[in-house]
Amino acid sequence: MEFTSIPKMARAVTVPWTREHRLIALNVYGKLPFSKLDQRTPLIAEIASKMGRSASSLAMKLGNFASLDPLLQKRGIKGLSGASRKDREAWAEFFDDLDTLAPESESLLHDLFTTDISREVDLLERRAVRLVVDRTSSGETETLAVTKQRRGQQYFRQTLLNAYGIRCCISGIEIPRLLVASHIRPWSQFPQHRLDPSNGLCLSTLHDSAFDSGLITLDEKLRVVLSPKLKAHFPHKLLEQNFGAFEGSTVQMPHQLAEPSLDGLKHHRESIFQS
Repeated sequence: MEFTSIPKMARAVTVPWTREHRLIALNVYGKLPFSKLDQRTPLIAEIASKMGRSASSLAMKLGNFASLDPLLQKRGIKGLSGASRKDREAWAEFFDDLDTLAPESESLLHDLFTTDISREVDLLERRAVRLVVDRTSSGETETLAVTKQRRGQQYFRQTLLNAYGIRCCISGIEIPRLLVASHIRPWSQFPQHRLDPSNGLCLSTLHDSAFDSGLITLDEKLRVVLSPKLKAHFPHKLLEQNFGAFEGSTVQMPHQLAEPSLDGLKHHRESIFQS
């Protein structure tokens, strides 16, 4: 009997993990829930293809980054065990310098899909990458500084909304157009915390406005507290439905990366809340 040898499979080309690819992966990590960090997730396959990588390569890198996420560790969730020294260094550098690296990572992700600066990459639908028109863009006349600020805000919003499962942490509203990445410490006063996910809460536009103006806050146990100036308008059906119903309730916690800063909330109670 004559046997025919089986031809050897061609080895897959190994694409090195550059600094830029790690920045893109860190950006994507913040915008996907842990349950979606899988090579079978279409969005991961789509982004990996644009990077010239396999879906399994990107998914493994995201799983390695998950092992470094302190909030997942606190919840007893483990990522993959293959995080390298460079992965750990990239993670530390990224979150130590979000003001610079978050906008840079957003621009790198953007440029994978388009050169149109008036459009931004939106991952919130999770089924596929969407290119959406950014109405705050001034097009070709926009300065690099303005683009950097806009890209930073884009990163902050998508990362924060994802961390809270794309729903208001007080009311549970889950319509993205009605949600705001609300800053705990004000944007204008604390530039070093502008893009830090732990300096944010995912709130409905109504609750964001109330939080920003000091009509509501959160106590040390993350329970909703109403200002006497708000309660002075009770009884009022809509106010009681939208605020009174949640007084004393604990807000929904983020799934990953963005546990709200207790120091930031203390500042909000002491300096912004109308007690």
